[in-house]
Amino acid sequence: MSTNQKISLSYPILLAVIASIGGLLFGFNAGIISGALPFLVNSWGGLSTQQSDLIIISTLIGATIGALVSIKLSDTYGRRVLLIGTSIIYAIGAVLSGAAISVSFLLISRLILGIAMGVSSCIVPLYISEISPAKNRGALVSLFQLMITIGILLSFFSNTLMANEFDPFSWRKMFYLGAIPSI
Repeated sequence: MSTNQKISLSYPILLAVIASIGGLLFGFNAGIISGALPFLVNSWGGLSTQQSDLIIISTLIGATIGALVSIKLSDTYGRRVLLIGTSIIYAIGAVLSGAAISVSFLLISRLILGIAMGVSSCIVPLYISEISPAKNRGALVSLFQLMITIGILLSFFSNTLMANEFDPFSWRKMFYLGAIPSI
């Protein structure tokens, strides 16, 4: 492989790795609730089963909305702009989730995270496929799925590290951590 071919391949790889951070955020925000929920129950003096279920599915509802609007938005504003906007939405959703003062507040912030998850699930693979050379397209697009799995794994590790049975509000740190990769 010549030097020019290496340079021309390294730029799409770099872009694919950066874009696939959307997959990491998707996985992280999908998995973080499993460690945070027990602390939410304790810190808010108990949650009903319905409230717990709504907190969990709020991201799925948001993801459905995000996926439905993502293609139209990406055609209107472009893939890159939408990826940057999605990163901002991930950061806002993570900060709002960590700052939640009520179940309703948390539902709305998790819904916001879900919208970002839905948009990124459509736009990241599309963007990567468009910038990738045909020869490497499959490998580069698969980075998105790999990053989802890594994000879930990281959420479990962070839950384990941040869980503090003496601090019922340790769930806040778990949510706040999701803002870091989006930046």
